Amino acid sequence: MRITILGSGSPLPDADRAGPATLVQAGDASLLVDCGRGALMRLTAAGAAVQALSAVLVTHLHSDHLTDLDDVITSRWALSLGPNPLRVVGPPGTRRIVERTLTVLEDDIAYRLAHHADLTEGPQVEVTELDEGPVDLGIAGLRVTVAPTDHAPVRPTIGFRVEADGAVVALVGDTVPCPGVDQLASGADVYVQTTVRRDLIQAIGLPRLLDVLDYHSSVEQAAETAARLGVGTLVLTHLVPAPPIGSPAEQEWADLAAAGFDGGVVVARDLTAIEA
Repeated sequence: MRITILGSGSPLPDADRAGPATLVQAGDASLLVDCGRGALMRLTAAGAAVQALSAVLVTHLHSDHLTDLDDVITSRWALSLGPNPLRVVGPPGTRRIVERTLTVLEDDIAYRLAHHADLTEGPQVEVTELDEGPVDLGIAGLRVTVAPTDHAPVRPTIGFRVEADGAVVALVGDTVPCPGVDQLASGADVYVQTTVRRDLIQAIGLPRLLDVLDYHSSVEQAAETAARLGVGTLVLTHLVPAPPIGSPAEQEWADLAAAGFDGGVVVARDLTAIEA
């Protein structure tokens, strides 16, 4: 499996970091996990095509994880040479979000149908909602499992465990340590975790920024989880506050994780790729 961090950023706009999105490729399967701002551009930069996505997996319904959903839906539809339904898997409430997105796109869809004779119907999106259990994507050799996570007051939230070719990757989204994370990441070759720097956020002291501490894992918590669960490589992403690319601060993040975890540590940048 190949895991590419398409967007390593957060809700905070960053010229160098797109919003949360990760591409998982295994054989002929291509899974887009979340689709934050810039996801489609980064997908293209990674050499992948929106038309070839097997599914979009949504961890939760915060806007920063869904900003590019309309672009993914529209581009897949407009660029495919024939019917090409998009499979979207997410927590309860995902269907409502997709329906509302399609409503926003109604004028654009009508324009394109009026202009292109070979487009005879609008975009087709097939939504599966669940908060726990296996997901059947109909792809041989690929196993996807969902478990609930803890990003309260955002409810429900979920993470994904993807197994293929004898490898396991856990993508748990925005969450603090919880039983669902344990279930998803236990023994994973690669564990992708949203992380924040508690020390820096406390030093800044802004109330709205301090609020993120109670529903995101700190670097130290992510490292403890990875060590306890026997993870191979810990990938830190959705970095808040994000270190400047190429700065010594990136190494600070890695050192904090390495203090509690002796496996591999990756401080993600956009288009960072990891093999599992």
